[in-house]
Amino acid sequence: MSAPHLPQPADIPTLLVKIFGKDRPGITAGLFDTLAAYSVDVVDIEQVVTRGRIVLCALVTEPPAGLEGDLRSTVHSWADSLKMQAEIISGIGDNRPRGLGRSHITVLGHPLTAESTASIAASITATGGNIDRIFRLAKYPVTAVEFAVSGTETEPLRTALALEAAKLGVDVAVVAAGLHRRAQRLVVMDVDSTLIQDEVIELFAAHAGCEDKVAEVTAAAMRGELDFEQSLHARVELLAGLDASVVDKVRSEVRLTPGARTLIRTLKRLGYQVGVVSGGFTQVTDDLQERLGLDFAQANTLEIIDGKLTGKVTGEIVDRAGKARLLRRFAAEAGVPLEQTVAIGDGANDLDMLNAAGLGVAFNAKPVVRQAAHTAVNVPFLDTVLYLLGITREEVEAADTHTD
Repeated sequence: MSAPHLPQPADIPTLLVKIFGKDRPGITAGLFDTLAAYSVDVVDIEQVVTRGRIVLCALVTEPPAGLEGDLRSTVHSWADSLKMQAEIISGIGDNRPRGLGRSHITVLGHPLTAESTASIAASITATGGNIDRIFRLAKYPVTAVEFAVSGTETEPLRTALALEAAKLGVDVAVVAAGLHRRAQRLVVMDVDSTLIQDEVIELFAAHAGCEDKVAEVTAAAMRGELDFEQSLHARVELLAGLDASVVDKVRSEVRLTPGARTLIRTLKRLGYQVGVVSGGFTQVTDDLQERLGLDFAQANTLEIIDGKLTGKVTGEIVDRAGKARLLRRFAAEAGVPLEQTVAIGDGANDLDMLNAAGLGVAFNAKPVVRQAAHTAVNVPFLDTVLYLLGITREEVEAADTHTD
């Protein structure tokens, strides 16, 4: 004998109960206490509080025959007693099924204007996407909001929104929805002008009296106009004869990018592994690894003989291709699939790494890098990368109230 057909949420009568007004403790409990008297089942709940005003929506099954009118009257009376408003709408079933293709879109604005929000929403619609939910991730130091979108694939959505973001002057990141977004990941960063505010070779050059010459070569290399390895050797040669004691001086001069400590501390607390790869020098990155508790660090090494810099580097050169290769090596050692990695950088020599990662973030980057990366962040706070991972400012602050 076959089992009897049981009504499914898609084909049963339901009531959408909406409550809105001034927020206060006990509203949610009070509404469901009121509904409990009518033997209804809860199908869905959504609640939002904005500037002290609450909108509470409860989708419930229809009460037993003859009781709907009494339920409506009771709910309205309860709401009136709290000086709130109620609306009850009859219908069939649950929300319509979400379309295939689901993405999370993070929008960063400083400020986030109504014009840019309208343009982003219109672009989502134009790609065939539907906005299922909007949630604020942070209100400072930037405004960050997340759109949950269904009905279109991630890549065309990313392409369309990248073009729109460039016109609007906002930062937009698009990532595929799924469990992997909250899985333990690996984050790998460039160092110069990303993790730190400085170009390390220029700090060394200042002590050698050749800062201007080195800066010219560095700028050309970062724009992609020169081969990195050739430019590295040319710049390092200018440092020949410097006393090795300058290393300690340069380490003391390095300035972390605002938000760098917060980014790394929060990622580590969430179980992420964090590494750096640099076209700079191990004499600085080793120190940063120790100070910041990094899991991985790799850079070039300045040769020092008899207490003097020789003007040469030793070992394997960390260049554009090398950074991508190291990302893959770190991922393998960390046991993290490449699609669950995040890479952050600002220069042309970071591009292979950014494109190899699951999410490549161009941080205050050169135009060629912004155009090629998955997403761009153009505010001076490195911890805004956390919002691209769906981590809220409140979660960051809550983590900081606990000791490691």
